[in-house]
Amino acid sequence: MKYTEEISNKLNELLIKNFDAEKGYLNAAETVDDPKLKMFFKRRAIERGDFAKALRIEILRYGQIPEDGGSFKAAMHRNWAILKTMLASDDAEVVLEEAIRGEEESLKTYDDILKDRNLPPSIDVMLNNQRQAIQAAINSEKVHEELIS
Repeated sequence: MKYTEEISNKLNELLIKNFDAEKGYLNAAETVDDPKLKMFFKRRAIERGDFAKALRIEILRYGQIPEDGGSFKAAMHRNWAILKTMLASDDAEVVLEEAIRGEEESLKTYDDILKDRNLPPSIDVMLNNQRQAIQAAINSEKVHEELIS
């Protein structure tokens, strides 16, 4: 299959989402006091950073230019999440709710891109693996949320 500019644009969209998620998880790790939750968020940040690296490599491999950094919209969301956390009586629960919401948005983006049947097989496999990891993180976050509610 031929790699197209359209695929590059889709991968760059995911790259930005992963930069945003990495920053969001690092923010969440700084916000919570619970050591286990802090470690959970740090692991998610590392995972999303790894996803971004893999996406950058694929984009570069096909001679395209990867985006750098995250989006303005995500920066605003992170700032809003921090403000909500400061005002909330139960910080960890609010942070987890925001993390779940952000991850569910990421899943939608992955699902939209994976509908494209013109993806090269290596990219399709990579994106499916990343999508499954995000779904697993959502499931873990929901379990953590139940435990702290």
